Amino acid sequence: MRSSGSVAANFIEANESFSRNDFSHRVKICRKEAKESILWLKLIDVNEPQALKRDSLIQEATELMKIFGAILEKLKNTN
Repeated sequence: MRSSGSVAANFIEANESFSRNDFSHRVKICRKEAKESILWLKLIDVNEPQALKRDSLIQEATELMKIFGAILEKLKNTN
């Protein structure tokens, strides 16, 4: 739960950043926290009905991780 909340909090901080480097650093943290969320979700042992919800959350965290990666790639290519 904590790592997933950190993704949102760090993205808010990224949007309020003062420099391009600060923005990039915060987005990297967002990507890292999304990866951590995936890890914790995969470690949860749940019964079948809850497994569908967990898998949905893993998919969402994976998509966020890819979005943050794309943002970082675009920043790198515009330097």
